[in-house]
Amino acid sequence: MTDMPNWEGFMTPTLQVMSDGVTRHWREFQPLVAEQAQLTDEQKREMLPSGSQLTYKNRIGWGVSFLTNVGALTRPKRGHYRITDAGRELVELFPDGVKERDVKALGEDARSPIREYVATRRRAANEPATGTSVEESSMTPVEQVQSGIERIHEEIAVELLTRLQGKDPGFFEQAVVDLLLAMGYGGTTGTGSVTQLSNDGGIDGVIDQDVLGLNRVYVQAKRYQDGNTVGRPDLQAFVGALSGKADSGVFFTTSRFSDGARVYAENVPTRIILIDGKRLADLMIRYGVGVQIKETYEVVEIDEDFFA
Repeated sequence: MTDMPNWEGFMTPTLQVMSDGVTRHWREFQPLVAEQAQLTDEQKREMLPSGSQLTYKNRIGWGVSFLTNVGALTRPKRGHYRITDAGRELVELFPDGVKERDVKALGEDARSPIREYVATRRRAANEPATGTSVEESSMTPVEQVQSGIERIHEEIAVELLTRLQGKDPGFFEQAVVDLLLAMGYGGTTGTGSVTQLSNDGGIDGVIDQDVLGLNRVYVQAKRYQDGNTVGRPDLQAFVGALSGKADSGVFFTTSRFSDGARVYAENVPTRIILIDGKRLADLMIRYGVGVQIKETYEVVEIDEDFFA
């Protein structure tokens, strides 16, 4: 009996199943992928060590997440997936199996419909790739767990921004207000609200730090796609909207800020905090906005007091 494929090994079978162009719910195509991968009945029954999920479904889920993030699959509605031209290209190029590094290499080719691996692209140029610079065999078990959690967060961060970019501006503005409240702004008795979309004067949200609203945090939120950066004029308009109201504000975007915008924010008398897409996703994960805890693992050690 051959070993069950790792998560990478399920990517090509998934794309082959979806290559007919039919939109399917993940519950529908996972068993079909298992058949395509020629899993045995024993492998189909294998559970994760935690006993929380079938192993093959967990690995298919990882593969689907990656394929969606790079544009090989699209999610037309909740829980449903459909193959794209990029996914068909992967099947054609790698009929016997594709790996993450193969997709990354294609993402560097401007002629390829495969998007550059988003989680990698969003890292700073001098930031090391998490969990890839050290061979797994040289990691301690705790290091492997921590590396795995970081990898999960990277994948979720990409999906968070994709979901936010797919919603209307009002949803995004409410999301950043919810985030600030989750971070503790607004205190125990303060409130947060989204301004009227038609007459916000350049301000998208307001956080009252106290009951009377004597101390406020003003928010601007730009739901931009990855290639559309927030420039200096956007910040100048925000500063103008704050004039006479406050001497500080927070500017959120799902994309990034231009160098000119950052220089302006550092030098303007009004204090402006810039939150780009990467930091936004990190904060949402940290404070539990738009995400939920799926599983909890406990790591134990010897109780020295017990043996004293």
